[in-house]
Amino acid sequence: MKDDILLSRRTIRKYTSKPVDDELLNEILKKGCRASTTGNMQVYSIVISKGEDVKKELAPFHFNQKMVTGAPVVLTFCADFNRFNRWCEMRNARPGYDNFLSFITAAIDALLVAQTVCIAAEDEGLGICYLGTTTYMAHKIIEVLRLPPGVVPVTTVTLGWPDEYPEQADRLPLEAVIHHERYQDYAPGDIERLYSQKEARADSQQFVRENNKETLAQVFTDVRYKKEDNVHFSKILLQVLKDQGFMNQ
Repeated sequence: MKDDILLSRRTIRKYTSKPVDDELLNEILKKGCRASTTGNMQVYSIVISKGEDVKKELAPFHFNQKMVTGAPVVLTFCADFNRFNRWCEMRNARPGYDNFLSFITAAIDALLVAQTVCIAAEDEGLGICYLGTTTYMAHKIIEVLRLPPGVVPVTTVTLGWPDEYPEQADRLPLEAVIHHERYQDYAPGDIERLYSQKEARADSQQFVRENNKETLAQVFTDVRYKKEDNVHFSKILLQVLKDQGFMNQ
């Protein structure tokens, strides 16, 4: 792996028209599928979308972010107990994976693979963009990709050759997220210190001004990730889990 690839990584939203060779993509996916998996079950699937028609169908359900149609490859990572259940049934074993815990198990598997695929792709010079919209519109993505019961999309990654070199997104200092031995809760002074650099950034201050807010936190709570939206999309996702067979409590 190239030096400091993880420390220098950045999200790529613009791609050249150069296609991603199938052999290279398969090698990246092969590496990704060496990721850790619960009980060595590999309860995940990856749907590759390269055709313009499918990408155009997917785009509205990712809020028409340009990367979906602009990238040569769109990867949808799914929690998938369908395949494992079928194997169990064919081998005279009774699967008991129609519950919320099993969805979490499969979702973790899928996310571990997704991150490993991203690292492998970036190591080859490709750019990636993680889309957090997948779980918001899972019911529609299920329709487009024709996912059967037991399969739920959990994240999407666009992939291609970079056509930009943007600034890195900011990150909190390491001490903000690391706890030694046991969780140490944050005093008000800790919060002030840990978020001060983020709040002082020029782009953060611009976000506050553009949205007519008093603080950066209000941009998140009142504009980007509003409570009413969280509740709305939570209801949709819970219904998806029920419809796809993961809510037998």
